[in-house]
Amino acid sequence: MKKYLLFDLDGTLTDPKEGITASVQYALKAMGIEEPDLEKLTPFIGPPLKDSFMEFYHMDEEQAEQAVLKYRERFETKGLYENKLYDGIPQMLRLLKEKGMHLAVASSKPTVFVERILKHFHIDQYFEAVVGSELDGRRVNKDEVVQETLNRLFGEHPVEPDQVYMIGDRKFDIEGARALGIESVGVAYGYGGMEELKAAKADYIVRSVEELKKFLLRGTEEKTDEKSKRSVMLQRMWLMLYSFLMFILVRNVVQYALSLLFKYVGESFTGPVADFFVVKNADGALESFTGNAATIIAALSYVGSGLAIMGNAKLLLTKTAEDMRLAHLKPEPKKNYVLLGAAAVGAVIGFNLLFDVTGFISKSDAYQAVAAQQYSGDLWIHLICYGIITPIAEELLFRGIIYGYMRRFMNVRTALVISSALFGLYHMNPIQGVYGFLIGCLMAYAYEYFGSFYMPVSVHIISNVISSLLSYTAIALTGFVSWPVCILFLIVAAGSLYQLAKQKKVF
Repeated sequence: MKKYLLFDLDGTLTDPKEGITASVQYALKAMGIEEPDLEKLTPFIGPPLKDSFMEFYHMDEEQAEQAVLKYRERFETKGLYENKLYDGIPQMLRLLKEKGMHLAVASSKPTVFVERILKHFHIDQYFEAVVGSELDGRRVNKDEVVQETLNRLFGEHPVEPDQVYMIGDRKFDIEGARALGIESVGVAYGYGGMEELKAAKADYIVRSVEELKKFLLRGTEEKTDEKSKRSVMLQRMWLMLYSFLMFILVRNVVQYALSLLFKYVGESFTGPVADFFVVKNADGALESFTGNAATIIAALSYVGSGLAIMGNAKLLLTKTAEDMRLAHLKPEPKKNYVLLGAAAVGAVIGFNLLFDVTGFISKSDAYQAVAAQQYSGDLWIHLICYGIITPIAEELLFRGIIYGYMRRFMNVRTALVISSALFGLYHMNPIQGVYGFLIGCLMAYAYEYFGSFYMPVSVHIISNVISSLLSYTAIALTGFVSWPVCILFLIVAAGSLYQLAKQKKVF
């Protein structure tokens, strides 16, 4: 939330299309140019008029100045009032003012016209400063308008650029803000449109007045009473528990049913089909499932558990995306995705090597038993199951549902730690439990940082694929498993996370 809000007028607070285009048409006619199509004149909304006449109708400076005078001849008597407020603007301005924010108008339109329009719509009382261009041609560039607005808002106090948003619909608003080092909010409902605002590299883009209001007011929401809050929290805890139990139940039921089916196939058939699924002793009795069969059973059981919670997960993922969207309107630079990838790879390899060089893996019978089962099949089958299917199913539960619910009734940091701890406990052995907690924290952090469910899923897939490749290869015999290599990868992970945290705080 920022305290100082600078609004453009045309295309941001008001829709001036009729008055501006008709007045431009009037000016063009006076200059000997017939333009019957008013739609062609909408580019005049926003930028300085003189520049627009020179750009769109190739007038020289003197002709453009004459056209501006003709434009004002009609605009100040009639076109000024051929205008309307966008729906929801007065209500938004009132709420912003009630929250103690400092509002101003920074427009390329002459100040005298801006003031008359604000008074006409009875919204002038919300603004502490109203700045536009001058009728004599001074202060027409947007950066000059913004600078003067800041001077009036802050007075003798130092300007605080990190406390200011410039809000407008055209690239000129975005460029003016950037020239003075303040963040910009582009409004796509105006006359610049989404593509122009993206090309101008607006820091944030909203699509409606309602969305703009939510964005500017975020962090100021009224707190619900304790009784209602407790009721909602208990309801969400039950939904989390229900989803978890459903996930485990369906996984086990599917696993049991498939085990019976594969056992029947193994006992009823001979040859390659039976050999693919079961191992028989010398007497022909079924001894165990093959590694490939066990992996396929696990894969299908996770498919079933994922589908069982899909409805609840989809609903919550949609709500979480809505909650996160206003904090992620500013697109992430590509280098941040590279940093997350480096953090994931560094953490996965670093933690795996750490457990190995400390001897924890060799001392844990519980982990050895789980690993013997999970890594008994062919690598390609294992990667499909544990590298793709399992991560997606588990992320639907732990980040999609559990973390998604927790972050709605507790602070993000607490939700991250608790959901990651539950993810660790879910693995039921100390090695995978600790590893699951650490990687779970990274996955929840990635979700919160980037605002996309694809990010924790990607980190989870990277984690499982790299762990599988480490286990299936003879890398332990190459000298790779050593303290220096372990420390190197952990430093890469820590350094990458540090660089991410420097750019944006999520807690």
